[in-house]
Amino acid sequence: MRRIIKFVTGLFLVVSVLLCTVIGFYYVNLPDKYYLSDKTFKICTLFDIDIGVGNSDVKPVYASSDSAVVPKDVSVKTTNQADLKLLGLFPIKTVDAEIIERPLLIPCGTPFGIKIITGGAIVTEFGEVDGEDGYSSPARDGGIKIGDIIIKVNDMEITQNGDISEAVQLNPEIAQIIHIRDGKSLETNIVPVKSNKDDSLKIGMWVRDSSAGIGTLTFYNPSDGTFGGLGHAVCDVDTGQKLPLLSGDAVSVNISGVTKGFSGSPGELNGSFLSRVPIGEIRCNTEAGIFGVMESPPTIEGAIPMSYKQEVEIGSAKIIATVDGSSPKEYDVIIEKIDYSDKNKVKNMVVKVTDKELLSKAGGIVQGMSGSPIVQNGRLAGAVTHVFVSDPTRGYAIFAENMYRESLEIVEPFAIVEKEYEEEYEDAA
Repeated sequence: MRRIIKFVTGLFLVVSVLLCTVIGFYYVNLPDKYYLSDKTFKICTLFDIDIGVGNSDVKPVYASSDSAVVPKDVSVKTTNQADLKLLGLFPIKTVDAEIIERPLLIPCGTPFGIKIITGGAIVTEFGEVDGEDGYSSPARDGGIKIGDIIIKVNDMEITQNGDISEAVQLNPEIAQIIHIRDGKSLETNIVPVKSNKDDSLKIGMWVRDSSAGIGTLTFYNPSDGTFGGLGHAVCDVDTGQKLPLLSGDAVSVNISGVTKGFSGSPGELNGSFLSRVPIGEIRCNTEAGIFGVMESPPTIEGAIPMSYKQEVEIGSAKIIATVDGSSPKEYDVIIEKIDYSDKNKVKNMVVKVTDKELLSKAGGIVQGMSGSPIVQNGRLAGAVTHVFVSDPTRGYAIFAENMYRESLEIVEPFAIVEKEYEEEYEDAA
């Protein structure tokens, strides 16, 4: 009898430890916020995790119809507090469950050109100034670092590269520089050097105030004219820093071909801008992608429902991409892994290309395909964001919900204005 009691007690302790371990794992790795269409759902994991059934488990916190917060296709959004449970029995944690009308979005997969003017100028490298005392870089020696964003010099606002050189000439004694580093504003004073080459004052650094490239549009929201693309931030090619956005435009492009990727060398889409006239205005450059507004959708495809992140499943799906011309096409992929946590807004899924045609043409995922929408079970599930350098058949993807949340910051329509563009360039200061 004692042996039975010891066995049952030991088994109870083992089960309790395992249960606590599982609950602790999901407590850390499951999000604290969810979108819902009703008050019950299941998260697709190894264990069914229920948010609970009935009003006793879902408690309203507030309701809002503020048009500055809620998109036009959602009349009222209600945020609730709900109990997240393992197997519908064991409490994990209390989460925010926002009940909204499910968004209808047009999946695009169309390539587009990206023109970005930065807010300030990014330091890309240092240069040596030939001065009276030999060669030196006052900027580097004074504490400026690669990736710093110069926003003001000697009280002059910096909006383009040439502004820095002009501002430095204002005071031969000192260059008072206001710059951003890691999101913090800093002030650094540098003594300029008079160049023996042209007698101008220089501080020895190279800067960039614009960037251009090609990406893929993920979705167009027909209810308010907003769009989302890339699924990750536009970063400076030299520093890897996210580019601060002063203004930006989306323009039409044509894909002329693709450089096939292989292990150790990711491929890329080859294309060119078709026009300087914008098809849309870029309003945000965020970790989850770039977002803006367009007067009309770039594709004739119809809108489909968006998947909430808890509805995305491991298994087969389609990506919509353009690897030649300007017409998108569906290709087969498998979603191999899903991370529901809020730790990373971008790397939520691992996808593997299985489509023979895409593998033959591109080797899998290539640069320029970032933003290619992923459709699963007739819903927009996410977008491709990164390719694995060691295996171009695989890559990361972002939940469509994460991109949609970012797009909610943009609700105002706009008129596209024809502009003159300056090509990307670097300037020496």
